[in-house]
Amino acid sequence: MSIATNPVTEVKSVRARKAVQEMPEYHPPLAGRDALRLDFNENTFAPSPRVMERLFAQTGERLTKYPEREPVERIVAAHFGLKPEEVLLTNGVDEAIHLMCVAFLEAEDEALIATPTFFMYDVSIQMMTPHLRKVQSDSTLGFPFERFMAAITERTKLIIVASPNNPTGAVVSRDHLLAIAATAPQAVLMVDEAYYHFDGESVMNDLATLPNVIVARTFSKAYGLASLRIGMLAGNAELLKYVRKVSSPYNVNGVALDCLSAAIEDETYLAWYVEQVRVGRERMMGGLAELGVPYFPSHANFVLMNIGPKHKELVQAMRARGVLLRDRSTDPGCDGFVRITIGVEEHVTRGLDALKICLDEIGWKSRREESAHDPIEDGVREFE
Repeated sequence: MSIATNPVTEVKSVRARKAVQEMPEYHPPLAGRDALRLDFNENTFAPSPRVMERLFAQTGERLTKYPEREPVERIVAAHFGLKPEEVLLTNGVDEAIHLMCVAFLEAEDEALIATPTFFMYDVSIQMMTPHLRKVQSDSTLGFPFERFMAAITERTKLIIVASPNNPTGAVVSRDHLLAIAATAPQAVLMVDEAYYHFDGESVMNDLATLPNVIVARTFSKAYGLASLRIGMLAGNAELLKYVRKVSSPYNVNGVALDCLSAAIEDETYLAWYVEQVRVGRERMMGGLAELGVPYFPSHANFVLMNIGPKHKELVQAMRARGVLLRDRSTDPGCDGFVRITIGVEEHVTRGLDALKICLDEIGWKSRREESAHDPIEDGVREFE
């Protein structure tokens, strides 16, 4: 017996939740990434050789088994001086953000972020609640602490702060983070430390005394495991119990789990790569200053520069030269801004050399060429 249906009518009657229909959508420009990747803040070289050894040691039998996350969480917890129940491994920090929103946000709750910042906060928060409050940074793109504190209300249930911040490279001081946590005891404060290794400041050691703070870390950046998609949340065990409850038991694949234990063991490699970025970042900022390109002092593995109206032309010219940059002009307060990733020495050299050529090709004029006045004293070189 067959049942007659009308597929077209049925499809038209199906609708996603209103929040899903109205939430913003992230569109990463991933097409044509066969050039030097200075657009996504990835490790530009490779993960630890120990990771590659572990990859080559994978067997077919191992791939047939569901992954066990908890044994690796114990290893990671010991590495960071935490208890196993204070660590949750996730499918990158993207999933960590999503899980935090699912676990802690009701539809009537408010969430609070400072902008510009990582766009996935918008996506995951607005999936759960329409009440997202954004505090815009001023022209320095530093963290707007006073206005941020003033925006906290009794309805605020989730606060997300990135330090160092993406795309600005700015940091939020430990004192300011502790003040935010103390001012909002009814809220969970997620401190996104994805770029921690390139700055060194963290509130990880304060977690024992901060019951409403959860720290997010990624193994995509300094560790070079972006393709394996693995991140972590660390914090109060009672809070993480709820996040663990809404996560899949098999959210992190077995190859990633196996490679992670190898990656965190190789502290020599990690220190080498971080130093490559630190030195390269200083070279890049110095090179931009010599070129007269306004930029924002960075504590991460990238530098944000202000190209102005010719931002699209620069990105296109650099791509033609085999170097990919990220146009951040659609971010709040970032019109005309372009971001460049800092990697190993060779890649910094290639990036700078291409910049010099491409700025000339597009006819870009520095402010010093247009006028003789000096940069402003706070170190943030920007157009007036």
